[in-house]
Amino acid sequence: MTLKVAVLGASGYAGGELIRLVDDHPVMEIAYLGAHSRAGSRLGDVHPHLGGGARRLEPIRSELADGTDIAFLGLPHGSSWETAHLLAEAGVAVFDLGSDYRMDTPERYEAAYGSPHPLPAELAAWLYGLPELFGDTLPGARRVAVPGCYPTSALLGLAPLLSAGVISGPIVVDSMSGVTGAGRGLRADLHYGAVDESVRAYGITTHRHRPEIEMGLEAVISVPEAVQFTPHLVPMQRGILSTCSATLTAMGAIEPVLREAYDRTAFVDVIDVPPQTRWVVGSNRALIHAAEDGPTGRAIVTVAIDNLGKGAAGQAIQCANLALGLPEASGLTAVGWLP
Repeated sequence: MTLKVAVLGASGYAGGELIRLVDDHPVMEIAYLGAHSRAGSRLGDVHPHLGGGARRLEPIRSELADGTDIAFLGLPHGSSWETAHLLAEAGVAVFDLGSDYRMDTPERYEAAYGSPHPLPAELAAWLYGLPELFGDTLPGARRVAVPGCYPTSALLGLAPLLSAGVISGPIVVDSMSGVTGAGRGLRADLHYGAVDESVRAYGITTHRHRPEIEMGLEAVISVPEAVQFTPHLVPMQRGILSTCSATLTAMGAIEPVLREAYDRTAFVDVIDVPPQTRWVVGSNRALIHAAEDGPTGRAIVTVAIDNLGKGAAGQAIQCANLALGLPEASGLTAVGWLP
């Protein structure tokens, strides 16, 4: 069995990572590569590190991807809703790495993104694809919204603890991300001279991933939970480290709860030391460490993922494997790159 795959947004960082993973997948095969501004280019001109550099990037038109079994969309916010909908209606299994279908209601979408959703009635048809928390909904799925990178790290660290009742609010999430998390577009604030030897917070109180984190937690515990979320840009290529803190309601319980939650998962490990982003780069792995701060009565949970792996392309492949009845770890690795 060979599954034909379309990668739309193939010229971006997540798109390049998708191509790398699909090329190594035992039953997936690239059939169509779509891009906007780089349409007509050879793959090798855009991603010289990948094999098959003579392959061409085509325009992004849904009809050109008809006949494929799977479509992965790695497009900017607001760019995937129509193409994703048309492909899904044509019978293609669609896994959208963008944000157009992540929110579960039109009201929550508008609160997060500041404008109405163009197809509000379609939001309920899309599943939120975080396998470790919602994997039982994925088998047979044809429309999957792949979570954002920051929410993936925060939800993996917090959701089992809230569900078990061993922590409560107020919840604070401080996250640090490499520059690839901002995409490949040219922006003055992402130039080398603006990023090197500097760390900055951004989107304070307004980042669109805050409502997504709150949505994911509410899906687990069934009640709203406010989150104070502050992202930071740090001078590294890839990786996310999220430090999550919450009020302890039971001493000595948070690490056992996390270990029980992830003991039988393929890609999440609870470890004895605070994780480093370098340990997960190039993998679909998430590393979690838990600590209890007695003087403040707070739980401190640190989570490291690769923003292009478990935070994007790797997670999309993991979702597709589960949706299509393939082994969950097909084409993926839990082994990072060092040095």
